[in-house]
Amino acid sequence: MAWVPPPGTAPLTVDGLVIRYGAVTAVDGLSLAVRPGEIYGLLGANGAGKSSTIRSIVGLLPPASGSIRVFGLDPSVAPIQVRTLTGYVPESPLLFDALTPREFLEFVASVREMPQAEAAGRASRYLSALGLDGSTEQPMAGLSMGTRQKVLFVAALLHRPPLLVLDEPLQHLDPRSVRIVKELLGAYVGEAGRGVLLSTHQMELAEQLCHRVGILDKGQLRAEGPVAELRAAHGGGTTTLEQVYLRVTDAEAEVAVAVRRLSER
Repeated sequence: MAWVPPPGTAPLTVDGLVIRYGAVTAVDGLSLAVRPGEIYGLLGANGAGKSSTIRSIVGLLPPASGSIRVFGLDPSVAPIQVRTLTGYVPESPLLFDALTPREFLEFVASVREMPQAEAAGRASRYLSALGLDGSTEQPMAGLSMGTRQKVLFVAALLHRPPLLVLDEPLQHLDPRSVRIVKELLGAYVGEAGRGVLLSTHQMELAEQLCHRVGILDKGQLRAEGPVAELRAAHGGGTTTLEQVYLRVTDAEAEVAVAVRRLSER
């Protein structure tokens, strides 16, 4: 019988996470949690530590210290159970280029030990919704980055995991597909106990989609909470999430100087 998460268990908790590359500390004591029914947005510039955090959560990068729990399970102790509970979309859509999308998804389904008919039916529905009906028999080496990203998204959803971990999942998608994915994610966390961790530097996406956001800067969490609360705490009124981000990360002055220099003749 498949393991079922206890009711009310947080899909993801990260406590004191430290990640190092040699002498460089990429993530410095990060703590956060994704609650049941929540899309949590991890915001930050390139190099802030978002992808390192996500790669550690999905077991691709061992942390120097700290703990990660997926529905209370330690990935280092129960890696197979944790992978069963998790769907992952990486920032770069690196796939098996010689395979077609259909072959790749069949491979994923076999790894997940899914019944063939169930996997095929579910993959077909997702692929059709994302406009990929005509691309399933072409080798992925010849497909666009956006199409590859869609295939990865379908692969992550194929076994209906209760936790999705998404690293810049919409950056290569066309506006139609972005809207569909937004709707899909909203419906996804509407099912009991599910959660999504989504890393992005797109402020508009975070405002529209996330229940809470955490602002990561130089490997540390600078602020966290619902967008409305962050706005109220850092300017109020018509303050945008972009302005909140710049204030929290002390980048407003730098931006002003850069803009002034660009306007000089």
